[in-house]
Amino acid sequence: MTTPVTLAASSALNNTNSTSSGDQQMIAGNFQLFLQLLTTQLKNQDPTSPLDTNQFTQQLVQFASVEQQLKTNSNLDALVALNKSQQATSALNFVGTKVIADGSATEFKDGVAVWNVTSPSVAKANISIIDSNGNTVWTDKKTLQQGIQSYAWNGRTSTGQLAPEGSYTIQITALDASGNPVTTSTDFSGTVTGVDLTGNQPLLLVGSTYLRISQVKGIVQQTTSAN
Repeated sequence: MTTPVTLAASSALNNTNSTSSGDQQMIAGNFQLFLQLLTTQLKNQDPTSPLDTNQFTQQLVQFASVEQQLKTNSNLDALVALNKSQQATSALNFVGTKVIADGSATEFKDGVAVWNVTSPSVAKANISIIDSNGNTVWTDKKTLQQGIQSYAWNGRTSTGQLAPEGSYTIQITALDASGNPVTTSTDFSGTVTGVDLTGNQPLLLVGSTYLRISQVKGIVQQTTSAN
C-alpha cells in the first residue's frame, strides 16, 4: 500500500501572488512533480485499498487551479508589456510638437519665459521666479484679472543681470479685494524634444523639464510661413 500524495506544497502555491519568472518556474516545477508522483502512485497502488476518490478529485482540482494561475500570470505579464509598448509609441508621437501642459516650470529660452496663469477672480499677486537650484531670481507684483492671462519674464534678475537659459518655476501668492487667498493655476507651452522611456511611464522632455503625458492639456499646431 502506498502513502497518498500530500498537498502541503500546493496550499502554499495557491497563496502565491508573485508574477516573477522565478516564482512561475517554481509553480511549474511543483506541478510537474505532482503529476509524476500521482502517476507513480496510481501505477503502484494497492488494488485492495485504492486511493480515496474524493481526495484524488480534490488534488486534481487544486492543481488545475494552480496551472490556471500560472497561465493567468503569464497573460498579465504580456498585457503589461503590450501596454508599456503602446505608451512608448504614444509618447514618441509627441516629439517635435508644441504642447500646452499643466505645471509651474517652463523654459527661459531666446530671451523670454512665458506662463499662462488662471485666476478665479481679480486679485493682487506676488510673483516669484525660481531657478533650478531653488534660488529666487526675480520678484514682481501684478494685478491678475479673472480668467486666463499670460505672464512673461524677460530673464532679468533682481540684480539686473540676465539669467542663463534653463528651467524656471513660477510661484504666485494672490489675495482678492477682501484680503482672502486666491488659488491660481499655471500652465506653459513648449516643444517636445525627447522622450524618457526608462521609468514605469514615459516622460516628455520640454527643454530640460520632464512631463507626464497626463500633464498635457493641449497641442499647438506649428505652421511655417511660405516663401
